[in-house]
Amino acid sequence: MRKKIQEYFAVVLLLGLVSGSAANVNGQSVSRQAVGAGRAAYADINGIRMYYEVHGKAKGIPLVLLHGGGSTIDVTFSKVLPAFAANRPVIAIEEQGHGRTSNRDKPVRFESSADDVAALLKLLKIEKADIFGFSNGASVAMQVAIKHRSLVRKLVFASAATRRDGAHPLLWRFIEESTLSNMPQPLKDAFLKVNPDPEKLRVMFEKDRERMLNFKDVPDADVKSIQASTLILIGDKDIVKPEHAVELTRLIPKSRLLILPAGHGDYLGEAVTTTRKTNYPELTVGLIEEFLNLPPE
Repeated sequence: MRKKIQEYFAVVLLLGLVSGSAANVNGQSVSRQAVGAGRAAYADINGIRMYYEVHGKAKGIPLVLLHGGGSTIDVTFSKVLPAFAANRPVIAIEEQGHGRTSNRDKPVRFESSADDVAALLKLLKIEKADIFGFSNGASVAMQVAIKHRSLVRKLVFASAATRRDGAHPLLWRFIEESTLSNMPQPLKDAFLKVNPDPEKLRVMFEKDRERMLNFKDVPDADVKSIQASTLILIGDKDIVKPEHAVELTRLIPKSRLLILPAGHGDYLGEAVTTTRKTNYPELTVGLIEEFLNLPPE
């Protein structure tokens, strides 16, 4: 049971360093470096040095990936990113204080992180994107769809709740009891692999924990205001209650629901919760691609 609780916290903590030649975009500094089959970059955004990666095709509607709390791009999306990139441009972003993105002397909030995402898209001259957020990243993605509607064509809202009562009570109890010492080791290792500074790991943990301790319900009126076609995605043994996911499909005007027989992150092959080889990543990508390729409603 304790291991299961740690897995809950891992995915909601909520919840090598790249260098390169400098460029200048709209007066803001951007540095780039090849990474894997794509390109890694930094951009000065709203007082932070934001790390992001660009993969896939040069043309088409970009898919923006927003990782879970306490995580990095690799932790959440390493199993699915290559498959998405085979079909479209992909931009994967690390949130304030996470992984390779620097911090600022302000709390981490879903709303401010949404502003960071919007600022990066505008810096890159992207007028419209699809946004896929997982867990805390889904809460950020929703705020982009609420606050920066013109930027979002389609939204994938995966394994997150808009209200405290939309998640199982076990989640909130464990967050209250959480310490850096019981943060899952795979998350610690992933952070230190790309940012080998234990103090920055501690700060990230404390800011993520504080954000979730002060989680505020998203007003139903804001949820109803989302104009983007939206896919609500959860596992049947997720931290999110199935009835909450159903309720969201009734609040968001152009929404669909996908419930997979999986736990939180299993369907992505998420590095913390998935310990065995599975076909879920390929299946999940295929289902999300079907949604993204549907004609606009």
